[in-house]
Amino acid sequence: MAVIKVMLNEFPWDERYRVPDLEQVLTPALVVYPELIASNIERTLALLNGDIDRWRVHIKTAKLGYTVHMLIERGVRNFKCATTLELITACAAGAADVLLAYPVMGANARRVLEIVDQFPRTKISILAENNQQVIQWHGSRVGLFLDINPGMNRTGIEVSEQDRIFGLIRQIQNTGLEFRGFHYYDGQYGGLDESQRSEAVHAGYDQLRELIRTSERRGLSIPELITAGTPTFPASLSYTGFTNRVIHRISPGTVVYGDATSLAQLPASYGYASAVVVLTRVVSHPHESIITCDAGHKTVSADAGVPTCIVIGHAGMSPLSPSEEHLPIRVTNGPSVAVGELLYLLPRHICPTVNNFDSALLVRDGRTAVERISARGREGPLL
Repeated sequence: MAVIKVMLNEFPWDERYRVPDLEQVLTPALVVYPELIASNIERTLALLNGDIDRWRVHIKTAKLGYTVHMLIERGVRNFKCATTLELITACAAGAADVLLAYPVMGANARRVLEIVDQFPRTKISILAENNQQVIQWHGSRVGLFLDINPGMNRTGIEVSEQDRIFGLIRQIQNTGLEFRGFHYYDGQYGGLDESQRSEAVHAGYDQLRELIRTSERRGLSIPELITAGTPTFPASLSYTGFTNRVIHRISPGTVVYGDATSLAQLPASYGYASAVVVLTRVVSHPHESIITCDAGHKTVSADAGVPTCIVIGHAGMSPLSPSEEHLPIRVTNGPSVAVGELLYLLPRHICPTVNNFDSALLVRDGRTAVERISARGREGPLL
């Protein structure tokens, strides 16, 4: 099964991106457009046929309490996160149900218990894949999902290890904890074309379906199944093999903001927009065909590879390999831009790009405001 490079080649200018009072803006700046976020939320709910309860949105992308509030105000109640700081942000915003979808042990687990006590009205769950990760929650009100390995080989129990899975479910129940279901993140298929992706994802879901059927025959109900980040969202939508005895929730998060990769992975008919961009200033013209702006990998994440972004409205500009603060851009055709001019960048991977900033510039109705990136980074290293 061949892996392809999934990314838009260019992105047209949209007048809605224009930032007012540019002479007052320090660059690089993360620019957030709430009206486009609201549109992306509505598009997701429409794809879910209006069933808000099916979406367990991953806020590793959002990271702003402002955005989490927008989701909650629209009726989203189920969330997923990856850090204790994201967990606090979701709980403080008023989320009803949050899964910390990352293995936590030791001091990290004790910190989760502190947060559980701090927010008694929020239903908080975690992942487990072994006995130690179950026992550490004894006596708490934490819910447990078993993490199932879809073949990504990052975390979790392989689907074929049924005796181990059923043994852990029994242990959870015998320990007096709430077993909440299975978590299955199949993010390894993002680089396949859409038809191959659906085929691979559905084959994995068929295995999950058989696991659930076997569980039920053994008298073990599976209350909830969580699948799919943004790349496999379409495949989850098209799969009809799970029975209505299991709540099947889907957890795309990048769809809220959008980036060059997700917009290429998802069908254009979904109608998503890029709601967050990076504003950068040209600081040098070191070569006849190269300009440099202040958006290196400390600004636009380079984890998805080079190019790290698209220059919006400039099809003839190709970002090169960045350094810490510098982003060289080759100008292959079209007019160059002068030192001091501003460019708008669409990141290839928005999630870690948001994490590079302390604050975001909100642009709405021709006005600007500043919001702190409330879940940026991590909490301090000591309890």
